[in-house]
Amino acid sequence: MQFQFFISFFIYFTLLFVIAISVRKKNATTADLLVGNRSLNFWVIALSAQASDMSSWLFMAFPMSIFLGGMPQMWIAVSLVVGMFCTWQFVSTRLRTITQKLNCYTLSSLFATIYGDPKGLIRITSAAMLLLFTTYYLSSGLISIGFLFGSIFQMDYFTGILIATCVMMAYTFIGGFVSVVWADLFQGIFLLGAIMVIPIIAFFHIDGIMAITTQAQASDIPMNLFSLSKDAGLEDIFYPLFGWGLGYFGMPHIIVKFMGIKNAKDLPKAKYVGIGWQILALISAAAVGFIGIAYFQNGIANPEMVFVEMSKQLLHPIWAGLVLCGLLAATISTMDSQILVCASALANDFYRYFVPSATNRQEVVMFRISVVLTSVIALCIALGQNTTIMETVYYAWAGLGCSFGPLLLTTLYSKKATSAGAIAGILTGGLTAAIWPSLNKLLITAGYIGPIPSMIIGFPLSFLMIFAVSSKTKVEVKS
Repeated sequence: MQFQFFISFFIYFTLLFVIAISVRKKNATTADLLVGNRSLNFWVIALSAQASDMSSWLFMAFPMSIFLGGMPQMWIAVSLVVGMFCTWQFVSTRLRTITQKLNCYTLSSLFATIYGDPKGLIRITSAAMLLLFTTYYLSSGLISIGFLFGSIFQMDYFTGILIATCVMMAYTFIGGFVSVVWADLFQGIFLLGAIMVIPIIAFFHIDGIMAITTQAQASDIPMNLFSLSKDAGLEDIFYPLFGWGLGYFGMPHIIVKFMGIKNAKDLPKAKYVGIGWQILALISAAAVGFIGIAYFQNGIANPEMVFVEMSKQLLHPIWAGLVLCGLLAATISTMDSQILVCASALANDFYRYFVPSATNRQEVVMFRISVVLTSVIALCIALGQNTTIMETVYYAWAGLGCSFGPLLLTTLYSKKATSAGAIAGILTGGLTAAIWPSLNKLLITAGYIGPIPSMIIGFPLSFLMIFAVSSKTKVEVKS
């Protein structure tokens, strides 16, 4: 059986490297490596942006939240769809236009160019927050692959994440932005098929919807979208709705895809393709969780493995292997984009700033060194993790969203911010998201408040600091 799984995974990884090698010659310049020389069509950008969003969270963490928490967890999906739609609507076109005009390839370089950064503080601050939270995000993908390989190949955790790190590092190193987006297009189609097929097959192995509702009632799992537990209030709806969706405005690994489209006028078409894909993917992932309630009536040792165990039990090993490659596709399509933005920050923001005389070739070499460095840091974080994938993803999601979301919206829609305000906003949002989970636990233990997501605290605080500090340090901002 393990050999049959191996065949499926070998085919999948081979296709990834074929894509990377086929576009290698297109990466002659920094613009090629970082944004594909702004030459890609709307189909590629739409599916690449959405695929780089979902990660293993779609296959493992979200089905688990439905499996354990029932219908109210669907507010997370609503939040994500609304948040991504608003990002396409209010960020994509303006960002694509302004970054081309200013010849910027990263958020750090955009902020530095707009507000002025003679001492490099904006670049250093934004790149530091990006590296901190993105490498943490990367570690969640490695953790999920470690679980997956352990379940399928009885492989130890370290070996699993080491293999995953080497694969990611190698094909991002070879291909750069173009290989990432084309691989994400392939993976976006592949993972959507995988996440859709399993709940359809599994549904015919239970006694219909009544089996789900009956088991949910027996397990005290709410099945009403507006269900509130006896000890809860409207925050059960409010927190998931705003605690996730706001993060999209500050996700560099998603936002950078907007910069790579050939024609900014095609972004509205990309928006509808991408949102359609996202809705199908989230509904299918939710279906895995709901059907899992009836399918695993006696529970499951690790609820994050609902999709994996369902696939293994329902399908022949070769087909199960191909479907589980969908989980790999979700994970890798996010990880490659995250490695890309981290390497871009190191090469384009740190190296280019401190070595302004660097040639184009030297920048490309530095980018590839940065790919290796980022991958190794993420590996080290994954080795020391003892939290769930959901907790790890949300920590990084909130950190990135609070660090960059408020400042990006301010940059695109206001001229009132200053360099000092920009730095204050990044630091306030990022540090709040980093510290709040621990502080919140202390306050909960003391009985002062209940659990509050980091995004609810950090996002508005970042906005407040941007405008408060900017009002005290007013200068004319470049138009």
